[in-house]
Amino acid sequence: MTLPKLGRALIENGHPFPPELHVDREHLKRERPARVLQFGEGNFLRGFVDWMIDHLNRDGLFDGGVTIVQPIEQGMVGRINAQDGLYTLVLRGMREGRVVEQKELIGAVRGGIDPYTNYDAFLAAGRDPELRFVVSNTTEAGIAFDPSDRATDRPAASFPGKLTALLHERWRHFGGDPARGLVIIPCELIERNGDNLRRCVLRTAEAWELEPAFRAWVEDANVFTNTLVDRIVTGYPREEAPQIEAELGYRDDLLDTGEIFHAWVIEGPAELADELPFSRAGLNVVWTDDVTPYRDRKVRILNGAHTMMVLAAYLAGKDTVKECMDDPAISDYLRHGLYDEIIPTLDLPRADLESFAAAVLERFANPFVRHELLSISLNSTSKFKARVLPSVEEYLKRRGEPPRRLSFSLAALIAFYRGTEIRDGALVGHRGSQEYPIRDDAPVLEFFRGVWSDYDRSEDAGRVATAVLARASLWGQDLTALPGGFAELVAADLRKILDSGAEAAMAAL
Repeated sequence: MTLPKLGRALIENGHPFPPELHVDREHLKRERPARVLQFGEGNFLRGFVDWMIDHLNRDGLFDGGVTIVQPIEQGMVGRINAQDGLYTLVLRGMREGRVVEQKELIGAVRGGIDPYTNYDAFLAAGRDPELRFVVSNTTEAGIAFDPSDRATDRPAASFPGKLTALLHERWRHFGGDPARGLVIIPCELIERNGDNLRRCVLRTAEAWELEPAFRAWVEDANVFTNTLVDRIVTGYPREEAPQIEAELGYRDDLLDTGEIFHAWVIEGPAELADELPFSRAGLNVVWTDDVTPYRDRKVRILNGAHTMMVLAAYLAGKDTVKECMDDPAISDYLRHGLYDEIIPTLDLPRADLESFAAAVLERFANPFVRHELLSISLNSTSKFKARVLPSVEEYLKRRGEPPRRLSFSLAALIAFYRGTEIRDGALVGHRGSQEYPIRDDAPVLEFFRGVWSDYDRSEDAGRVATAVLARASLWGQDLTALPGGFAELVAADLRKILDSGAEAAMAAL
């Protein structure tokens, strides 16, 4: 049986949908004004921002559609327009210890524009009086000034170049009216993404010798928010797609999947929360005047939990995060590290932090997401410095003694980075008879290769640990100077890992 293709015709013709699929036909039939312009058509924005806009529209809290701009020459706008912007989102994960799955037909997207083939339509979007918001996800490298961009390009190569051209067209069309400024909400995973994007736009405007009045309008009439986004969107489920489509009763080339958990923190004026009232729709979105404590919460709890667990768990024989959560000793190690050592170093309300930590543990246990430990292990030295070391230092400051499990995780890092041969750009480590690649910056790998080349027996563990901790280029400081016997504890844990193995050393904690 040939399945029909998803599109508005299915909605209008009364196509029967399965009961487990959330479909609001009246909502999907409605043509809404293009109030959101989105740079990026990928899985993440469709499974995060567009899903939220869809919920606002369904609940009568917002009346706006999303127009997607294809940010690079090869993209998905053709497929998006072929389905009239419609797609299915499947969210799966753990909630209160139970496996949860929900399917929704998303109708927030009006369609897409390819500025490489229809630049005039792109500029016309900037002249639309209904336009209010710009969102983006153009990868971490997307927010960067490109000196090769020219004002005459159709379009400019970079995202800031395209945005500058769009804003200039809007400024010109509306005669510099400050009421026509936009709210720009980037979702790229870089620190203070909105501030960086504003700087790139202003630098581009200066390089293009655009009017000083335009540059003043960019700064004064537009809001560039800093954001923190959090949801794993696993994208098109290639292997499962035939079965899912058979259950849905239609073919969907834009089928998207993700986890149940979501969080969005937006640093911007408080009145914007009334324009995009996400929390009133039951969505986990926080508008704040300072994103920093929420970033610390994510980095120290979510990312820190990964970093403190992954290397020790891999040496203990595990390959995925889900396997770690299924192992009582490793999950116990992780829980104590989170609740007893990381959370006490943060300043948000304890209940908020514990709720976030509980969600993290459920996310790690999600049977629909396969997180390979070796993939997470990439550049672990810089990750430890950013994600775990701040908790170690704050714990020492508040408690006067080293955090037991976080200290152990540094010993596990040193053991994981044990290797004496660099091959194909990776230091070669060994887990029993199995080789594994240790991937980091070349100077880091050379340093560890040299340190371990002189290792002979477990009595040398103290010397290895001291050499690693004293390497200020790794940590930004000499960690042997930390108080409370931190260096001695790390050395002792490293010796235990080398003598009895990571699994036994972790269980002894």
